[in-house]
Formats: sequence, structure tokens, C-alpha cells
Amino acid sequence: MSADAAGTSACATSRARPPGRALISLCLALAFAAPASPQPAALAPVVSKPVSRTIDLPAELLPFLTVSLHAKLPGYVERVLVDRGSLVKQGDLLVALSAPELKTQIAEAESKVQAAESDRRQAEAQLIAVQSTYDRLKKAAETPGAIAGNELILAEKQVDATQELVRSRRQATAAAQSVVEARKELEAYLTITAPFDGVVTDRFAHPGALAGPGADTPLLVIQQVAHLRLVVPVPEENVGGVAAGASVPFHVPAYPERKYTGTVARIAHALDPKTRTMPVELDVSNPDGSLAPGMYPTVSWPVRRARPALFVPRTSVVTTTERTFVIRNQNGRAEWVDVKKGAADGDLVEVIGSLRPGDMVVRRATDELRPGAALPSTAKQAPLH
Repeated sequence: MSADAAGTSACATSRARPPGRALISLCLALAFAAPASPQPAALAPVVSKPVSRTIDLPAELLPFLTVSLHAKLPGYVERVLVDRGSLVKQGDLLVALSAPELKTQIAEAESKVQAAESDRRQAEAQLIAVQSTYDRLKKAAETPGAIAGNELILAEKQVDATQELVRSRRQATAAAQSVVEARKELEAYLTITAPFDGVVTDRFAHPGALAGPGADTPLLVIQQVAHLRLVVPVPEENVGGVAAGASVPFHVPAYPERKYTGTVARIAHALDPKTRTMPVELDVSNPDGSLAPGMYPTVSWPVRRARPALFVPRTSVVTTTERTFVIRNQNGRAEWVDVKKGAADGDLVEVIGSLRPGDMVVRRATDELRPGAALPSTAKQAPLH
């Protein structure tokens, strides 16, 4: 039996016998009791605030500079002055080669220079002789009838021809000298020096081995490790917050207790079509050598948005098998607004959809509150935490 029925029966019974005070009070309470009204739905505003958080991204350390050293000339390895792990400075001698045939070529070129010099000196002597003859004939021609007119002309032509011969001999001498210098410049390639400060990470050359420009295997591999590149593949949804010059922390498994930092220096501005990530390079200083190329650090990448994000309480988002939505108060009526969930921030969650800051949504929403249902005008605003 319900409470109302029990109360009515009690009141009817009271008419049959003198009423007691307690029974009279119960009857009056039941007579004037109003039906319970539903609690007004609590609303919460859509708030806008900047997104600032970090995500862990895998990365890879690479040498800032790396080079594989090959021999420019064919020759035999005479000496290798370094080995794997050797620290080198720019200009240090690393490998010495020998090429006996090159010395022969230099000697041959020098002999050609001497022959060209001899021809040049002989031509210059001839020029002096014919010039002297021309000067005497020209002096004698001042006396009428002393010499025939064509003799002076012939002497002048001979001077011109000898001058051309001298010029050609000088050019031949210069050309021969250039050959000698070129051979000696090639000889300088028999000594291989370090192009920058770094460390020898691989050695493939040994004394007596034949080296040359056609060899696929390098003599040495040198990498610069005091300055490293940290390559971070940033996911597509987070590339909008990449800022050049930003300092980003990371750590490596070898030293989990240490915190390193790198500076964003180079941005690819293009996504990898396979991974949908954008490579971003950070400059990392490695003065103590604790970091090494090939390590895979974990980067605490800062996520920043170009525009503030919209947040609602977690309980305002309803997820069904068909859709994800919030219920907005639209002129006192319930309106379902489809959204996508983003990052969580405490009791709030980021939503992406047709919402604006300041819109009021039902704080504890369910799919039982159908679109168009009346929302009590007395609905109260629940505080956000």
C-alpha cells in the first residue's frame, strides 16, 4: 500500500473515533503536500583558455657534422695515424698515401719547364739581335742612298716576327709551369687531414692497402659530437605550436637522472607522407661527451596552440555508439552539438565543435535528455573547477 493510500485510510478511520493530535497533523500534511518538482538541470559555461602541456616524443641524436674520407688519388696507404675513438682537431694529419708515379710525372713536368725556359731565352736573344740590326739600318737610312728601302722594311718585319716568337715561348713556359703546380697540388692530396674537430668513429684503412677515388669503402669516418642534432618527429596535430628558438628538455636511457635541453633550430615545414610527422631539428651542446649519435632520447615536447581551446566539464560530454556530443541550452531548449574530444585538463576536457566561449551546456548530460526538451528557466550555473 502506498503512503498516500495509507494516509487516506488513516484519515477515514479517524472519523470513526476521536482523532489524536498526531493523526490530525499527518492528515493535514498529506492534504497540503505539493507534488515534488524535478531538480533544475545544472549548467556550466564553455570556457576558452590556451592549451599548454607536454607530450613525450621519441627522437634520435645525430652528429652535427659527419664525413667519410676517401682518397682523391690512387695510391698505397703508408701510415694511419688515428684509430676508432681518436679525438682529432681540424688540420690534423690522419692518413699518408704514396704514389711513386706522381713523383715521376712531376719530374717530367719540371723538365718541360726547363726546356721551355731555354727556348724562351733563345727567342729573347734572337729578338735582341734582330732589334739591333733594325736599329742600325734605320740609322743608316737617314743618309739618302746608303741602303735599299726594302732592307729596312724586311728588318722591321723580322723584329715583329721575333717578338711574336718570344711571346709564344713565354706562354709555353707559363703553361709548363702550370702543369708542375697542378701535379704538386695533386701531391698534396696524398696527405689526408681532419676537416673539422671531431672523433674517428670508423677506420677501414690499413698500411699497404690500395686506395683511390673509385673505392666504395672510405678510409675513415669522422663525426662532430661536441655539437649534436636532435631530430624530433612532431605529429601533424602538434606542428602548429613549433616555435624556433624554444628550449626543449629531454632525457636518455643511459642517464635517466640527468636532464638535457636542446634549442629548436631547423623546421622541415613538410610532413613525412608515411608517418604524418614533421622532422624538427634541435641543436644540442655536448661538452662532456655523455651524449652520442644514435641514442634515442625521450623529448618532453611542449604542445601549444595558435588559438585558445574550448573546455567543458568531463561529465558534459556524452558518447554513444553513433556520436559524441554535448547538450547546449539554446533559448531554454536542449540542443545536441556534435564535438570531438581533445586533451584533458583536470575536471575539464577540450572539445572541438560548433561551440563558442560562454555557451551554456548541461553539466551532467545524458542521452535521455532529448533534443528540444525544455530546460527549466531556473537552471542554475554550476561552478567550474
